[in-house]
Amino acid sequence: MLAVHPRDDQQAPLRGVFSTRSPDRPNPIGLHRVQVVSIDANRSGVRDLEAHHGTPIIDVKPVLEPLGER
Repeated sequence: MLAVHPRDDQQAPLRGVFSTRSPDRPNPIGLHRVQVVSIDANRSGVRDLEAHHGTPIIDVKPVLEPLGER
């Protein structure tokens, strides 16, 4: 299993890379901040995605503020 400390916080327990935002993934998945503009039964519409039209969205996570700004 590929594991990382979430958000590079060494105090946090190790978690699998696919359950985090880690860029240390063994596949070419892009991470992009987007604006969700619509959600239908099985389709989501977003703005500002840096990908070709029709590219599947695999996961959506909320934006988190940096650790030092809480």
